Amino acid sequence: MNWNLFSKEEFISTVEKYNNSSTPGPDKLSWRHLKIIIKDNAYLNKFIGIANAYIDLGYWLSHFKMSTTIIISKPNKESYDLPKAYQPIILLNTIGKLIEKVIGERMQFVTISNNFIHLCQLGGLKQRSTSDTGVMLTHFICMGCVKKHTTSILAFNIAQYFSLVNHYLFSSILVKTSFKLKVSTFFYNYLVGRKTKYLWNNYSSPLFNIDIGVRQGLALSPILSVLYLLPIFHC
Repeated sequence: MNWNLFSKEEFISTVEKYNNSSTPGPDKLSWRHLKIIIKDNAYLNKFIGIANAYIDLGYWLSHFKMSTTIIISKPNKESYDLPKAYQPIILLNTIGKLIEKVIGERMQFVTISNNFIHLCQLGGLKQRSTSDTGVMLTHFICMGCVKKHTTSILAFNIAQYFSLVNHYLFSSILVKTSFKLKVSTFFYNYLVGRKTKYLWNNYSSPLFNIDIGVRQGLALSPILSVLYLLPIFHC
């Protein structure tokens, strides 16, 4: 399967979607900064060249694998003695997030246009949101009422799914679905060697490894999870 070079339009349309007030990552850059930077054609071409090089080399820079996990307290809790009263927010370097999101958009286009994703997959995809799920469910219920049938719903959640994705199996699935070897090599490298540090008030922990599942690949997690489920959907 061909993997074309990234275009200027992909980067411009991606960066325009994000709020200027978003919290910057460890590199201290915000989306507002990036929107200004990519208006310069020379800088935009640099970003495109870097993204293309990562895919060709099958490599994701270790600088972009570093994150800061900020622990914030949830509002209006009766007690803050339990871990569930707190929410971790993961901050990644913003330039890396931009390239991740462009790759994520590309992966959505490639997988959907090649019918790799089952029609029942509605989460994390364009035009297949939870609202679409509600519309579809309402349609089924109304159709059942017309035919005087009773509609039953079975819902389930795969607990800790993202934390348990096997990196080797995921890379094998990409190869099986006809992605070029350099693409599967890139995603395998993208998932490993990740580190984070905790920041809580004035306390900052040292960096430690977090090579588990795909939870740290925030921009790509919906795409990765969908591709990982391909063998189940197509059995």
